Amino acid sequence: MKLQIAVLPGDGIGPEVTKQSVKVLKAIAHEFDHTFLFKEAPVGAIAIDQTGTPLPDDTLELCKHTDAILFGAIGDPKYDNNPSAKVRPEQGLLKLRKALELYANIRPVKAYDTLLSKSPLKRDIIKGTDISIYRELTGGIYFGEKQLSDDGDTASDLCEYSRFEIERITHLAFKAAQTRKRKVTLVDKANVLESSRLWRKVVKEVARNYQDVTLDFLFVDNAAMQMILNPKQFDVILTENMFGDIISDEASVIGGSIGLLASASVGDKHAMFEPIHGSYPQAKNLGIANPIASILSAAMLLEHFELFEEADLIREGVDRSLKLNITTPDLNTKYNHITTTKVGDFLEDCINNPKDTNMNFANIHLGQSTII
Repeated sequence: MKLQIAVLPGDGIGPEVTKQSVKVLKAIAHEFDHTFLFKEAPVGAIAIDQTGTPLPDDTLELCKHTDAILFGAIGDPKYDNNPSAKVRPEQGLLKLRKALELYANIRPVKAYDTLLSKSPLKRDIIKGTDISIYRELTGGIYFGEKQLSDDGDTASDLCEYSRFEIERITHLAFKAAQTRKRKVTLVDKANVLESSRLWRKVVKEVARNYQDVTLDFLFVDNAAMQMILNPKQFDVILTENMFGDIISDEASVIGGSIGLLASASVGDKHAMFEPIHGSYPQAKNLGIANPIASILSAAMLLEHFELFEEADLIREGVDRSLKLNITTPDLNTKYNHITTTKVGDFLEDCINNPKDTNMNFANIHLGQSTII
């Protein structure tokens, strides 16, 4: 298969982790005789510095004419600490989602057995957790009309949804549930919000087309508690934009590190793949950023094009890295010399040599003698 992939590294640790994803994808292309063509473009704070806008026209045009987008992270302290800034890095990501109609954000949340002790939650609570969160991405309060009074003392943000916006992501969530444990949980605030009441009405109607899937409902405050008390109860979570942003970040603690969580943002014509962590500027250029979330996002990219064997090989490599403790310091205090690049090298090696034993991998990548 031939794919043209736009690479938008962005800010902070974005370039470091994205570099490892590209490395892994190149190894996949070599092993499976694919052709992946990569073209890089600026977005976020670095784009503001270069062009005055967080999403330059050239970057948007590149994204419109490629098969997929591999995204890093955006954000910079000079904007985070200046709430009055009129141009902000995050505006670039929101504009990109809207322009490409990337209406569904898919975030897998999994508790790896080898990392159960790394989570702040109890082992018996999180063991077996496997959730897929479907967050509506181009509507709601983030994109609604915003008003600020002339005196600057009163502000409002409109949360608005249409039937069409709700229906299209609901169909995706139910189709995903049919391939999993056949349960969808709608997270809303229908006891208070009119927009949530529309969500509940429309989702119930769509659910009639999926008789093999159970539909459940939780108010968002209760869902936030249940995510901590009993995350195993969830299969597919369906929710609106802001609730999904909050719930998915809360879910990130289950796995022990936000550096493990990948995501896909998809529409009918375009798709973008990115880790859910932020730009983490404190770790920039220190070699401590965890690239696994970005690499798992690359695996989701392959799955999007039905390259399932290739995606599985990446995930097998990630499982090996976690079992062998070949990870960055957020998960690894024993071998804290293992850098972002070394994790990427290990996963590249796993793809190039899939039949090597775990002992050989451990010895080579931990700097010991090779055992044959």
